[in-house]
Amino acid sequence: MDRDNLIELLSRVRDGEVNVDDALSCLKTEPFEKISHSMVDRHRAIRAGHPEVIYCGGKTSRQICDILKTLAAENSNIIATRLSPEKAREVMAEFPSMDMDYSEEARIAVINRDNSHKRPGLVVVISAGTSDIPVAEEAAITAEAMGNNVERIYDAGVAGIHRLFAHVEIIDKASVIIAVAGMEGALASVVAGLNDKPVIAVPTSVGYGANFGGLAPLLAMLNSCAGGVSVVNIDNGFGAGYIAGLINRQIENHAPSIEKEIPHK
Repeated sequence: MDRDNLIELLSRVRDGEVNVDDALSCLKTEPFEKISHSMVDRHRAIRAGHPEVIYCGGKTSRQICDILKTLAAENSNIIATRLSPEKAREVMAEFPSMDMDYSEEARIAVINRDNSHKRPGLVVVISAGTSDIPVAEEAAITAEAMGNNVERIYDAGVAGIHRLFAHVEIIDKASVIIAVAGMEGALASVVAGLNDKPVIAVPTSVGYGANFGGLAPLLAMLNSCAGGVSVVNIDNGFGAGYIAGLINRQIENHAPSIEKEIPHK
């Protein structure tokens, strides 16, 4: 049950349309529902503003389907991360009528997508190289699933910094920026030095041996000389997209009358 459904239920109790016993019956499985292998958090959307996210790594297709079935009964925009193509096909075969958008590149799916509400503000996702796009897409799709406007700027790293400067106008319109980079991870510092927006840095495991599987850009981003840079874990596009969504939610909650001009393609 999400926040809107709970408000509707309580309003109907207040108006005498639903009695207390029936309302209690609707809430009896809250705040979580125990299924054979998992305890599904049914209160996550009420507490955190978004339903529980399904991390698919290490889960069987059967487990993913069981969790998804429980969440989909009451929620929209359910996110499933690290979902392999073969497991995605098995999930879609299990629920052929379910609305499911899957990105094989980012290994992420959004189920029961609802785009009816868009938050003010703009999330700009920048990748240093084409090889960083899978992680950048995980961030972008996550932010979009949480109701945010997203603009992508890909392959604009410091090796050809003029490519980044060509997009300064869009970057200036951002309310929050996600900078995704492997190799030496310099992109986040450069972007943070160009504007006054919060920058969420995502180190990727892209690079040669001394990249150490993403450790080199992680340390570079943590040691950024530019203010306003926060860092998530290696290849954690989902975490960056989620944090960006939380930042934009604050814009909506505390300044609903302020809306940036969103560029349209």
